[in-house]
Amino acid sequence: MNSLAPGARRAVRPAGADPAAPVVAGSAGAWRRFVGTVLAVAAAAGLAILGFIAAMDPYGLRAAPGRPPGPIMDLNQRFMYPQVVRSGAFDAAVFGTSTARLLDPESLDAALGGRFANLAMNAATPWEQVQLARLFLDTVQVRGVVFGLDANWCDAKADAKRLTFRAFPAWLYRSDAAWRGLLHQWNLQSLQIAGRVLLHRLGRMPERIRHDGYEVFTPPEASYDAARAATHIRTWEREDPSVGPGPLPALDWLDALLAALPPEARRLVAFMPVHVGAQAPPGSPGAEREAACKARAAAIGRSRGATVVDFRIPSGVTTRDANYWDPLHYRLPIAARVVAALARAEASGADDPDGFYRVLAHPQAAGR
Repeated sequence: MNSLAPGARRAVRPAGADPAAPVVAGSAGAWRRFVGTVLAVAAAAGLAILGFIAAMDPYGLRAAPGRPPGPIMDLNQRFMYPQVVRSGAFDAAVFGTSTARLLDPESLDAALGGRFANLAMNAATPWEQVQLARLFLDTVQVRGVVFGLDANWCDAKADAKRLTFRAFPAWLYRSDAAWRGLLHQWNLQSLQIAGRVLLHRLGRMPERIRHDGYEVFTPPEASYDAARAATHIRTWEREDPSVGPGPLPALDWLDALLAALPPEARRLVAFMPVHVGAQAPPGSPGAEREAACKARAAAIGRSRGATVVDFRIPSGVTTRDANYWDPLHYRLPIAARVVAALARAEASGADDPDGFYRVLAHPQAAGR
């Protein structure tokens, strides 16, 4: 007699199974339902996370003129600065490495005119700086640029050393980043930054960097320790001074950028004032390479109507340990002097009487 109710399924013991083992009815169907539930929950959670990231817009993909970017909350400036550019709030900018990061945009506004952003990035290669500068040129009507050059611009292998160990999001530098960028943000890092944006909006976390890209990344001036700074300077591992002149691919990129600027835009190029301990010794192949690099930069400046200023020389600033935290990073008062010196150099076209800088090229000297 069949005692099963209509529609019920009979439990079937697999062939060869232990007769004493319990029989599990519909185990395959239950497993399929479990897997389906897990996948549905995971998909819903993934879409919710993606929606949260899109709503917080951690990298300012929706930034545009008249639509300011969100707060800068990430540590990696390579992810944060494109939104500063896309905001259209700035028509002048500083590009470079940490040797240019202490140049205050508000001081540059007053000294040079324009609405400056500081877009210098820690340890940025020339190639990375060029990508950001190209985005700037393609996005805004540029009124002025300041390129802070370091030794990497004189490296014959600059083309091969395009990236560092820091992530560089090339997708953020594309004109269609707002459309293509959503899936690129579907990761834990973006979720973390989106969470910081939310905390900022709730008043629970301050903005990581000022809206114009400026940050005093050095320790507080009140904590300056001259003896410790001197130790950093003396133990610095200088770049190989035995490497002589060679090709200068990065300066070709600089030439192309300056040529692409509007004719009326201010063009300033400056070799930044590192301590003499980080400069190649006089008479060495490294010094010869650096001299060739500066000569090439000066020629580019003359042909493109740029003022080229050289702070990377022995001077009363660069020979004094107390002006530096380490061989590359000067103190805040020196940053203020650099801003004022750039304005003087552009206005006069003359070397500094105190020897702080030399003017390698100037538009007036080029007959403009």
